[in-house]
Amino acid sequence: MESFTNGNVRLLKHEHSIIAEDNLDQRWQEATGEPVSEVIFLSKHTAVSNRPALTVHPIGVPHLREDETPPQGGTPGWAAIPNPRIGPWLRLMQKIAAEQGLVPEFEITLEATHHGPVTSTPTMFVEIGSTEEYWGRQDAAQAVALVLWKGLGLENGNAVGNWQGKGEKVLLGIGGGHYAPRHMDIVNKDGVWVGHLLSGYSLPMDTPTQVNGKTSGEVGGMWKHSIKASYEATKAGFPGGEVIAHLDHKSFKGWQKNAVTSYLQEQNIRVGKPSDFF
Repeated sequence: MESFTNGNVRLLKHEHSIIAEDNLDQRWQEATGEPVSEVIFLSKHTAVSNRPALTVHPIGVPHLREDETPPQGGTPGWAAIPNPRIGPWLRLMQKIAAEQGLVPEFEITLEATHHGPVTSTPTMFVEIGSTEEYWGRQDAAQAVALVLWKGLGLENGNAVGNWQGKGEKVLLGIGGGHYAPRHMDIVNKDGVWVGHLLSGYSLPMDTPTQVNGKTSGEVGGMWKHSIKASYEATKAGFPGGEVIAHLDHKSFKGWQKNAVTSYLQEQNIRVGKPSDFF
């Protein structure tokens, strides 16, 4: 891979599928002797809507069973450590995209946790979407380059999104669609930190048996593992922070919401209202 350097930033230009590049952080350290503190993947984004978009998101496939093959990289049941810059960079990207005249044509949004590759240091994806027409747009690429330039402190030494770990609250999103609209409402506000975002498809639940119209017994499926793995990874990404779950209530059926809130209580994971994050 061709690589470029600026201060303590290393930019790698790869020729393969990005989701197949497992353990890039460890491989870099083995090859160069330089320890890696964080990984930011720059990627193309595809969406059914074909809507032009700039997105940021954490990665992992915590909802997959061991016997399942991840369709887009990663290891079943694994959630990467989320990069603390995700929230601050979303807001920085909104500002830069507006200044560059990309808004409202481009949507600036979070995406839920999904896909690989496997990493062991705090990781995030920054993507340009959603079709070939937009992947080649110089103005979109320029906006992403400016996010990196300013966000990593290459412009003036003041990086955006450096985690200090002084008891700040961190949002763990549970439920909702792939673009996390209810969680976005909170993360759009200055000062909010965000870890994993589990959309409905990352919370597979087996429909429980009904007795006299009431749910009976355990709700099976990988949803508990998905929540636990994402919570632990978020805690690892934000040492000294308080990870608080935020639920997209309307996205759950009654029995699903009851199961999720009971499990969070059992795990001593606090559930927060929007006002708890400010």
